[in-house]
Order: sequence, then C-alpha cells, then structure tokens
Amino acid sequence: MDNCCTKHKQRSPEEIKALTNRLNRIEGQIKGIRKMIEEDRYCVDIITQVSSVQAAVNAFTKELLNSHIRSCVVDDIKAGNDEAVNELCNLLQKTMK
Repeated sequence: MDNCCTKHKQRSPEEIKALTNRLNRIEGQIKGIRKMIEEDRYCVDIITQVSSVQAAVNAFTKELLNSHIRSCVVDDIKAGNDEAVNELCNLLQKTMK
C-alpha cells in the first residue's frame, strides 16, 4: 500500500476506547455464534444472535460515521476541500446497501 496517499485520523483516547469496546462486544458475539454452531443449537436461536451482531455492527458504523462527519468532513470543508462531500455521499451509498 502506498502510504503517501493514505489518510489518517487522530482519535481521542475516549473515542478509541468506545470504538474498541464495541468491537470487543461484537467479537464476543461472533464467538458465541461459532460456539452455538459447534453445539448444534437450533437455527432460529443462531439467526437471532446473528441479528444482534448486525445491529451491533450498525451501531458501530453509526458511531464512526458520526465522528467522521463531525471531524474529518467538517475540517475538509473548512479547508476548502469540497471533495469531502462527494466522498461522504459515496460512503453513504456503500453503507446503505
């Protein structure tokens, strides 16, 4: 990967902790689903847990998107980079499939 073209974002320790906590919970839920499959649990129970994981991933995405808009997008627009709006629109199209 060419690092000269890679964007980075400084996150506060609080934001890192909040996002990491969400990911850890999602990881735990995924491991729980794997265990349910290994234990031959009923399909409906597994699907219910998958639905919970999807909701958790959506909540993670919303939190990260909120942060992105309030920091990266706002900063880019203030700096005169109107391309940030196009990037955001493309991102929303990808995430709302």
